[in-house]
Amino acid sequence: MAFMDNCRTIQLSPKMSAILAWKLTMAPHAMAESDVQQLRDAGLEDDDILAVNLIISYFNFAHRIALGLGVTFHADEVDGYRY
Repeated sequence: MAFMDNCRTIQLSPKMSAILAWKLTMAPHAMAESDVQQLRDAGLEDDDILAVNLIISYFNFAHRIALGLGVTFHADEVDGYRY
């Protein structure tokens, strides 16, 4: 719960920091092999990187479908999602 309460200042492992800093949501058009290499350098294996990519991409996909259909969300459903 500490993460949700204060995700900007909580101490994270280098691996988790690399995952959270990954720009796939904010700037997917700017992704490069060097971004994937940063995840490898943080200790992720290729199958881990694929899993992270799939999870982030699916979340973004589902979110954009909902936005495109004009779905409204209750505050408790989206609490913690800030981007």
